[in-house]
Amino acid sequence: MEWTNTILAIAALVFFIQALTWKTSAKNKRLPPGPRGLPILGNLLMIGTKPHQDLQRLARKYGPIMHLRLGLKPVIVVSSPEAAELFLKTYDLVFASRPPQEASKYISYNQQNLVFAPYGSFWRNMRKMCTSELLSNHKISTFRSMRKQELDLLVQHIREAADTGVAVDLSSMVTSFSTDVSCRMIIGKNYNCDDFSEKGFGARVRDTMQIASAFNLADYIPQIRGLDLQGQTKRMKAIAKDFDDFFEKIIEEHVQSGDENRTKDFIDVMLGFMGSEETEYRVERDTIKAIILDMLAASMDTSAATINWTMAELVRHPRVTKKLQRELENVLPNDMPATELDMTEDFGLVCPRAEHLLATPTWRLNT
Repeated sequence: MEWTNTILAIAALVFFIQALTWKTSAKNKRLPPGPRGLPILGNLLMIGTKPHQDLQRLARKYGPIMHLRLGLKPVIVVSSPEAAELFLKTYDLVFASRPPQEASKYISYNQQNLVFAPYGSFWRNMRKMCTSELLSNHKISTFRSMRKQELDLLVQHIREAADTGVAVDLSSMVTSFSTDVSCRMIIGKNYNCDDFSEKGFGARVRDTMQIASAFNLADYIPQIRGLDLQGQTKRMKAIAKDFDDFFEKIIEEHVQSGDENRTKDFIDVMLGFMGSEETEYRVERDTIKAIILDMLAASMDTSAATINWTMAELVRHPRVTKKLQRELENVLPNDMPATELDMTEDFGLVCPRAEHLLATPTWRLNT
C-alpha cells in the first residue's frame, strides 16, 4: 500500500509540473482571445452536448478566431468564412496535419492510413497511390459489370416485393447494396458474417466510425491515458483485433490465389507494390490493412446515407420527384434501363442529384 501511495504521489507531482510548464509556455505565445479555463480541465466544461451552439455562443463574445484549452491541448476555433479561408486555403499546409489520437494508434495502425496520417511525404505518397492506382477512372470502370450485377439484384428484390405487396425496408437494402459493392471492389468478395466477429462486419465498421469520433478524455489529458477511465482503449483494442484478424485472412487469401484472370481488386494492387523497389510507394502489410479500413469506412455507410436521405427528400418533395421522373422518361425512351453512363451532366440529372447535397448534411446526421 505504501508503494502504491508513493507511486501515485510521484505521478501526480509529475502531472502537475507538466501542466504548470505548459501553462507558463502558453503565456509566452501570442494567442487569440478566449475564455479563461480551469486548471488541468481548461475549457472542457464549457462544451456541452451541443458543441456547435456552445462554440457559437463563445465566438460572439471572443470573435471569429478564438483560443480554447481543452484539457492540456490548445485549440483554435474559427467561425467566419474569411478566417476559414485563411486556415483552409492561404495557410493550408501549416494546418494540414491531424494531431495524434488514441483511435489512430489502435485502429489505424499508428496513423498509417490517409485519415489520421500526419501531413508529409508518406501521406502524399499514399494519397497519390489511392487516387492514381485505386480510384482512377480506369480502375473504377473495370468494376462496372460487378456494380451492375449488384444493382440488378437490388432492383429484382424490390420488384419481387412490389409484385407480392410486401413492405420494403429500403434503408436496409441500400446499406446492404453499398456494403456488397464496396467489399467486392476493395477485398474481392462479399463479406460473410461467419468470416468476421460475432457482432458482424457492418456493425463493426459503424463501431469504428463511432469510437473514432467519440469524445475521449485521454486525447486531451494524455497523462491519464493509462487509466482508461472511459473504457475507450479496451473497446479500441477489441475492434482493432477483429479487423486485424479479418484483414490478415483476406490478405493471405490474395497472396495464395493463383487466378491471374480475375479482375484485380484494391488489395491485389497494393500487394503488387509491397516490397517492390521499382515503385515510389512504400507499402507494408499494416499499411494495406489501414488503407482497406479507410476505404471501407468511407464508402459503405456514407454512400448508403446519401442515397437514403436523397430518397427521403424526394418523398417529401413530390414536385422534385415528378421533375426527375420526367427527365428519366425523356432521356431513357422505350423503357431503356438506366446505366452509369446515363448519369452524366449531358442528361440533365446533375441538378436533381445535387439538390439533396445542398439541403442535408447526410454524414453528420448519420452519426
